[in-house]
Amino acid sequence: MTLATPTLTRWAVPLTALVAFLLRLPGLGTALSPDEAGFLMVARTWVPEPGSVYGHYFVDRPPQIIATFKVADAIGGPYALRLVGALVCAALVLLAARIALVIADERAARWTAVVVAALTSSTMINADGVKGELLSLPFVLGACLLAILALQRQSMPLAALAGLSAGVAPGFKQNMLGGLVFAAALLLLSLATKQISARTFARLSVAGLAGAAVPAALMIGWALQSGVQLDTLWYAIYGFRSDAGAELASASSGANAQRAVILLLAALGTGILLVMGTFVVLLRKVWRSQQVLVGATLALFLFDAVALVLGGSFWLDYLFGLLPAAVLATAMLAGLSGRGGRAMRVVVGFAAISSVASIATVGVVTATGTASRGQADTGEAIAAVAEPGDTVTVLGGRADLQLATGRESPYRHLWSLPMRTLDPEYVELRDLLTSPEAPTWFVQLVPTGLWSEDGGAELLEVLRERYDAHGYGCHGGIIWLRDGVERDLPEDHCPDGSAPHA
Repeated sequence: MTLATPTLTRWAVPLTALVAFLLRLPGLGTALSPDEAGFLMVARTWVPEPGSVYGHYFVDRPPQIIATFKVADAIGGPYALRLVGALVCAALVLLAARIALVIADERAARWTAVVVAALTSSTMINADGVKGELLSLPFVLGACLLAILALQRQSMPLAALAGLSAGVAPGFKQNMLGGLVFAAALLLLSLATKQISARTFARLSVAGLAGAAVPAALMIGWALQSGVQLDTLWYAIYGFRSDAGAELASASSGANAQRAVILLLAALGTGILLVMGTFVVLLRKVWRSQQVLVGATLALFLFDAVALVLGGSFWLDYLFGLLPAAVLATAMLAGLSGRGGRAMRVVVGFAAISSVASIATVGVVTATGTASRGQADTGEAIAAVAEPGDTVTVLGGRADLQLATGRESPYRHLWSLPMRTLDPEYVELRDLLTSPEAPTWFVQLVPTGLWSEDGGAELLEVLRERYDAHGYGCHGGIIWLRDGVERDLPEDHCPDGSAPHA
């Protein structure tokens, strides 16, 4: 036993990181999500213009994430970023364990590593897809770690690095500002409790802000060099979100309410909400000794929870935003002796069991051949009968279908929310369908009147005048073919036989 304990301590965290990496590898064999496919299409056609950050297609994301997709695709193809995602998950485990070592002990590090591996591999959140939330997490956690070290050592270089890391994170997803929130709260609470002097507060704050300004300055410099107008860049990153929020608020959406319920159940089922709940209940266990860290963690959690709600669409990936606060909460409690520490360790154990169960469930579904590939099968069926020069437009925001066709869309919207916000009555889409650039194929995955009754009726009229029904999509929807064009009928393409011929 005396020899086993040091061995366990030495290898537990690296082995947990390896497990986290391996559990993401099955994603190399699953279909790309609509967001991944959309980012990839934008990256492949990216030509910045004064009035458009990305050229033909519109997407409300910073250039940094699209550049990441572009580089990964150039190096290893469409699935290269899935491998990067697996490496990110392993890095998250190591970063989380390091934070626990700095603020607690080795026991806490082991348990904190486990909770991160469990949450990043849970199929109840997203165990294969790679988007901005996941890619930003190493920089948020890195900022938290560096901010803690900078405060402990009163180091300006570490504070600058903390700011730099925190500033990189929102380049992947705009609302991933938790690193900045945590660092600011840490400094302000340290000043308020007289743990640092006003002079030290000023020094560390200036260094941190200088570091955080670097990514923003680089992005602005890129825009100026590329000829993109700064107001165009601002609208794509932040301005659009205001307009989209108004659209979501004005539309009564049962789908959003349903996703909100599912997200809440996933937060409970994965254990991430239980981690934070346990932390709040047991605050007194660590308040006296680490009140500054406790306060900064609560500020981080509150900010990320509000950002999740304000996101409006309640996608499961939003839960990744709560992971940094869960890491800090676990690190502070899991290593304690007594009931408080045991309670947190039980919650971490639940998260691990939940993750294993979710992975096993998906494995069974995949083994029985009933796993859904989304709309990729529909896209591949169209690709099989399409001819060179054909174009495809999808109504319903399924870029995975669009990518699978291997054809471009003459319509600039690959997602439903930008379409609903920027072309709410389908004026732009109807003009396209009646122009010489009209797409060869039009895939209608949702009722035309789902988001606009009047605009949808006019869109359906244009479709009936200029297109013919030429098959059905997986899980419903109509495949339309432009009048005067002759193509073979798409073959049966859904694994469950859900798409009959027209």
